[in-house]
Amino acid sequence: MASEPELNESQPLLSDSNARLEDQTPPRVKATPLPKAQFAALCIARLSDPIGFTQIFPYINEFLSFLHVSDDPAKIGFYSGIVESMPSVAILTILWWTKLSDIVGRRPVILGCALGLASISVLFGLSRSFIQIVVLRTLIGLFAGNTAVYQTILAEITDSTNQAIAYPIYGGIYPLGATLGPLIGGFFSNLATKYPKYFGYSFLEEHPYFPPGFICACLALTGFTLTYFFLEETNPAKRGNPSQNVPGNAAANPNALGVLDLLSIPTIRIISLSSMALAFLDVGFTVTFILFCYTPVEIGGLGFSALEIGYAMATSSGIFAFYQLILMPIFLHRFDIARMYTVCMGLWTPTYLLLPFLNIIARMGLKNANPEVVNWNVLLWAGIVVNLIFWRTSCLAYPTNAILVRDNAPGAASLSSSIGLNQFSMGVARCMSPFFSSMIFALSMDHRLLDGYFWVVVMSTFAVAGFYVSGRIHNNS
Repeated sequence: MASEPELNESQPLLSDSNARLEDQTPPRVKATPLPKAQFAALCIARLSDPIGFTQIFPYINEFLSFLHVSDDPAKIGFYSGIVESMPSVAILTILWWTKLSDIVGRRPVILGCALGLASISVLFGLSRSFIQIVVLRTLIGLFAGNTAVYQTILAEITDSTNQAIAYPIYGGIYPLGATLGPLIGGFFSNLATKYPKYFGYSFLEEHPYFPPGFICACLALTGFTLTYFFLEETNPAKRGNPSQNVPGNAAANPNALGVLDLLSIPTIRIISLSSMALAFLDVGFTVTFILFCYTPVEIGGLGFSALEIGYAMATSSGIFAFYQLILMPIFLHRFDIARMYTVCMGLWTPTYLLLPFLNIIARMGLKNANPEVVNWNVLLWAGIVVNLIFWRTSCLAYPTNAILVRDNAPGAASLSSSIGLNQFSMGVARCMSPFFSSMIFALSMDHRLLDGYFWVVVMSTFAVAGFYVSGRIHNNS
């Protein structure tokens, strides 16, 4: 029998095993520094788009009445609907802008669109006819089609080590702009009437809706200036290094692929279809939730006033801001992106299915209006908050969706076109969803289909289908 090795008590017993464990421990990946100046310039430049889009909402009806587009107040809503829908033409230019950014670079596209938006915002406030308003509003939509270029730049200055910081912040830019826009439009319109002592100038009396547009133009020019001085060109081909900062599958195909070639790739096709479902369900819920809140309790709604609907939407915005800025970075650090996206998509079904229970609570409150026994109003608002939490948790699919597109792009040359295709898919859904969801809601109420809740069944079915499609992303990525 071989003798046992002599034990050296001066050596630690676990030294060899510790060494082996240390060798097996994967090294911690060092986070890539986020280019702060570039990222800040990108976010501020992006902010001008939603502000320019939403700043007309508070005063567009007054503007059309001021121009005597119609003497019938009941018809003003029809004309304002046309004006507000014109920016939807942006979906027609998404792929064109991304293709142009591949040819001339990202910076020229961002700079050109900023100048275009600034010019149109000034001219909009000087409009003297309905035709001018429609044409200028359409041009705003055309210049807003560069959203995919912004997202491409974000993808090219980030990677998996710093995305948990960049994507949540960038994702909060559009909601912030959509909040500031109406505030600017409402406060700075009709200054000569509101504050004649300070703004009682003949020019502002003749053009009462010029100030909001002028402020939007100044913001767009601020974005232009920051882009010019701080945002470097990120297109690898224009930087002379096509392989630079290539995420995901970018080394797979060095050639730029067209839309049909991209759609022939199973993962890209599934992500595009799932993106369409995401945008369709999100916009559809926004539309139907507001209609549901406005509809009388007796026929299936909540019977809310405009102020109460505003409270609900403000609560929703607060939840979304908390999720986007506080929780999302933690989630992106800890969870698999594809699985997290699938979970978020799966929450759309309960988001819709919870709505009828809110009406049940509201009905109980009408029948048993005794707050000493049960405060039904408090219970109703607690249910609304739960429903809004489901909604905003589902919306966390947006930043994970953007990361999935970046990581699955089939080549550096096809990154922008992949993002453009994804944004185009969302744009198509955003155009269809308001009409479809409001129509199915109206049909359900008018014909009392499933006691007025047929729309819940239809939208929940779409949510299940969207969840099924999103689940296939993990299997193909």
